[in-house]
Amino acid sequence: MKIPKEVQSIVQKIRENGFEAYIVGGCVRDFLRGVEPNDWDITTKATPKEIQKIFPKSFYKNKFLTVTVQTKSKNPKLKEIEVTTYRLEAKYTDKRHPDEVRFAKTLKDDLKRRDFTVNAMAIDIFPENKQRKKNKKEKSNLKIIDLFSGKEDLEKKIIKTVGRPEQRFSEDALRMMRAVRFAVTLNEGWQIEKETAEAIKKNSFWIGAISKERIRDEFLKIIMSERAAKGIELLRQLSLLKYIIPEIEEGYQVSQNKHHIYDCYEHYLKSLEYAAKRNFNKYVRLAALFHDIGKPRVKQGEGPEATFYNHEIVGAKMTAQILNRLRFPKKDIEKITKLVRYHLFYYNPGEVGESSVRRLVKNVGLENIEELLQVRMADRIGSGVPKAEPYKLRHLKYLIEKINRTPISVKTLKVNGNDVMNILNIPPSPKIGQVLDILLGYVLADPQKNKKELLKKEIIKLGKLSDDELKELAQKSREERKKIEQKRDDMTKKKYWVT
Repeated sequence: MKIPKEVQSIVQKIRENGFEAYIVGGCVRDFLRGVEPNDWDITTKATPKEIQKIFPKSFYKNKFLTVTVQTKSKNPKLKEIEVTTYRLEAKYTDKRHPDEVRFAKTLKDDLKRRDFTVNAMAIDIFPENKQRKKNKKEKSNLKIIDLFSGKEDLEKKIIKTVGRPEQRFSEDALRMMRAVRFAVTLNEGWQIEKETAEAIKKNSFWIGAISKERIRDEFLKIIMSERAAKGIELLRQLSLLKYIIPEIEEGYQVSQNKHHIYDCYEHYLKSLEYAAKRNFNKYVRLAALFHDIGKPRVKQGEGPEATFYNHEIVGAKMTAQILNRLRFPKKDIEKITKLVRYHLFYYNPGEVGESSVRRLVKNVGLENIEELLQVRMADRIGSGVPKAEPYKLRHLKYLIEKINRTPISVKTLKVNGNDVMNILNIPPSPKIGQVLDILLGYVLADPQKNKKELLKKEIIKLGKLSDDELKELAQKSREERKKIEQKRDDMTKKKYWVT
């Protein structure tokens, strides 16, 4: 992997103006992992004002000494690159923001304030020797600056704080959630270092000082990772979950009935695990995690015959409360709550009719049906059954598509009954329907004929036929329409492998 030319150019230009400059942070970590960074960050001794003088196309709208330099790159990830002055941070009285941000003198000062060792490395770019320049090999050498053994921790897949963990977490309590997030998003096999994990447990209550919006954003990053279920379990093990979503912990070791092989909490995680494995969207993942969250509060009895009446209704209310508390957008709350509320729908081919399916579609919204079925699939796997999508679920998909399919109707014609009456100068009669049926047959055979002027000419021709001829043609047209409808239905059944 190479350092993008846009990044190299900014570093070089800063240095040409007499200031130190290095690539720094998470992008260095990802670069060393062979993963393309989502963004590139540069740190420098230059002040924000000096950075802006070097790069007129930049903006500075924060108190953290960060200037955003705009480039002409076609790569969206490289259109804006953040350049931050070396900085020191004073006390964090509110456990969220530094009381003040001050300029630092050295790169070391800047690196030692960072959260984890794997994020506290820098890259020094410097030109190769003059002899190579003469040979027109305009390349750059890279030197990794690793003052806190970040490279070693990267190789061992360890999340470890820079310096004393309690101090890092007292500065910004959200770093405790970030430790969990990195443990599940970097790749398989990452662990949180023992002393760092113990400090998180000890200081977990401080997560309550963090804004709900920041917690939500970090929580979503965990939920959207491949190892989302592991992330939730880590939050529980590190005593963070009870301060973020205590409702999930209510299901811990709460047994279920004969339809489940896992307890409530394990069921939540198994359902989420499947949703993440299938790369379902955030709505489905959150609904998979929350769909049975109401069970512990409504449970009656113990053992195989235990019941959980109305848990989907209670769970939907709890889900809305949780998402409101975490400041999710209103439209997200409404959608996820619907998925939880209706995840327990009942369907059996031949037993549940089209009217019941129409009612389900109306309650959930046609636009949410596919996601509802995905939640049901996650629920099934989370219950311990081997098949996510049984025959009856596929049959339901078929029936939903069937009842929502645009019917073959004379209403699709560019002419109507009034046009027929006006052109043929006749009163309302069965003849009008017969003419329209014949015209629909023409259009089904050749959709290009569905033009008002063409159809008007056909109406004139049909008006010259006898009643018996007209009746016979209309009957043939209706029979052909039935064949087309049957073919469409057969194709839909084939699509879902149902009979």
